[in-house]
Amino acid sequence: MTLLKIARMGHPVLRRPALPVDSPTDPDIARLVRDMADTMLDAHGVGLAAPQVYRDLRVIVFRVPQDRAEDGEPEAPRGLTALINPVITPVGDDLALGLEGCLSIPGLRGLVPRYRRIVYQGVTPDGTRVERAAEGFHARVVQHEVDHLDGILFFDRVSDLADIAFDDEAHHLVTRYQPASEG
Repeated sequence: MTLLKIARMGHPVLRRPALPVDSPTDPDIARLVRDMADTMLDAHGVGLAAPQVYRDLRVIVFRVPQDRAEDGEPEAPRGLTALINPVITPVGDDLALGLEGCLSIPGLRGLVPRYRRIVYQGVTPDGTRVERAAEGFHARVVQHEVDHLDGILFFDRVSDLADIAFDDEAHHLVTRYQPASEG
């Protein structure tokens, strides 16, 4: 197990667009994915993008814990998903506000509008092509991580600074926006 250092907001690597991976099955990419997964799990996260560990490559890892799924949300893949060169396509224009945090912005959360439903594509480290529909929390996690690949932090998507709070005060945000905070 190798734990990687997580870049924090303010470091330039988090603001640069990441580069496409030319050889998704390269053993160095497989090693990066394993290390990213170990780092994410150790930090109690649900997603991590390569720029967050100082690698400007289009690689993400994520998991969708069953207890985070929204009512009526289709079952998400179990366990860890690793995607190389992921691409997202929104399905419809329906947005939902949801509370998000970030391993690169520890201690803060914000209400972020995201597409409720998306389709994403990518390649796994073993070269398997993936195309999957996602909605609810699953869609939110994928969008958050792909944003990192484009140099976007969740703060950039918060429409009102009043929608940002420290972790221990974030319940006020959920209470204030309960009708729209399903994500």
